[in-house]
Amino acid sequence: MAEFIQHSKAYKTRRFLNWFPLGLTYALLYMGRYNLTVSKNALGDLMTKAEFGEIFGIGAVVYAFSFLVNGPLVDRIGGKKGILIGAAGSAVMNLLMGGYLYYILGTPNPADQPLLGVFIVMYAINMYFQSYGAVSIVKVNANWFHVNERGTFSGIFGIMISTGIFLAFDVSGMILASPLVEGMGFNGGNAIWWVFFSPAVLLSIMFVIETFLLKDQPGQAGHEDFDTGDASSGEDMNARIPTLVLLKRILTNPIILIIAGIEFCTGILRNGVMHWFPIYAKEQVAAGLDGGWQFMLNHWGLLLMIAGIIGGNVAGIVSDKLFQSRRGPSAGFLYGILGVSTLIMIFALANGWILGAIVFIMSVAVIGTHGLLSGTATMDFGGRKGAATTVGIIDGFVYLGTGVQSISLGFITSKDWSYWPIFLFPFSVIGFLLLLKIWNAKPKGAGGH
Repeated sequence: MAEFIQHSKAYKTRRFLNWFPLGLTYALLYMGRYNLTVSKNALGDLMTKAEFGEIFGIGAVVYAFSFLVNGPLVDRIGGKKGILIGAAGSAVMNLLMGGYLYYILGTPNPADQPLLGVFIVMYAINMYFQSYGAVSIVKVNANWFHVNERGTFSGIFGIMISTGIFLAFDVSGMILASPLVEGMGFNGGNAIWWVFFSPAVLLSIMFVIETFLLKDQPGQAGHEDFDTGDASSGEDMNARIPTLVLLKRILTNPIILIIAGIEFCTGILRNGVMHWFPIYAKEQVAAGLDGGWQFMLNHWGLLLMIAGIIGGNVAGIVSDKLFQSRRGPSAGFLYGILGVSTLIMIFALANGWILGAIVFIMSVAVIGTHGLLSGTATMDFGGRKGAATTVGIIDGFVYLGTGVQSISLGFITSKDWSYWPIFLFPFSVIGFLLLLKIWNAKPKGAGGH
């Protein structure tokens, strides 16, 4: 029975050696993606809120549409090649972004340099390579985890995401405050370019490690391949599905399309909190306000990491153990929390401690949902053969939502921060209503193997 699938200790050890470095590489991709937020705060008026919103928003849209190519591509070439392409490309682009900052901050008047246009192009290319990350990690792990173990993987996926967020916000902040950076730039300024150089170096190291360690399938690591009980269950393990057939299968699956709509809302809610809270908190600190703002700003990455670990593991375990590997009820409960929390946000904008607690709870809910749907449901309903294409489509919608919120909130918050939670609330309601439609959904191949 699938419910009682057993793996040997040797298999579990080798699987750990597969997903842990892969997860670390994925976390470092996050560091090389969200370091833009840290650099915005460090650059001050050299990058306005509207400019940050535009740079990140355009990058997010590029990320979203890249999946149309990279999802089917990774299903064909395998997750190992995909993650290596992503790590190498992002390392190069972070090196170039750091190098450009080094150049303009060394000029007599950095404000006269074309930061916006150059960063739009370089960050967009970075986001193209970033889009290989999620599709590759889900593609690899779809071959290593049975459907009834994937709630556990949702927790793992949440930890990977959360570690990346911690690296992006807190570790990047530590880098800015380190003797290597603080006061070591031009004219006594900070060497901000190290926020980009650091992930470039670390991604390069992981590229070398993964070249030798990562395997796409258990059979390549000396273990037996097995039927994972997902939507590809019962098919020839080695038969290749033509790309157009695979796309038709995915795009005509109503469950996958509903999940895409939910994850569009997730992209708005996740990044609508994760990126804009530290910017808002810094403005409160700059205005001389007390009330927890500095504490939240100093520990934002750590708090997000804790939130993600809690959300990812609780969502996954509840989904597997309480709802028999159905993802809808667990994600629906978390979306209910998001709806209530965004309403409370409206009245909590003046208090750092209360708002901080609310956005922490929202982060638990939204990272848990994202890990469960993008990291786990994509494997379930796309199957191991279509996992990369499916997660590409789903994550593409996440980043379409990210692009919408980035450009919208960049404009809105420049006018009045009070509209911030009001903008977020409708998407929590839409996401919850869509989850009701897939409440009992489960992959057809999951029950009888």
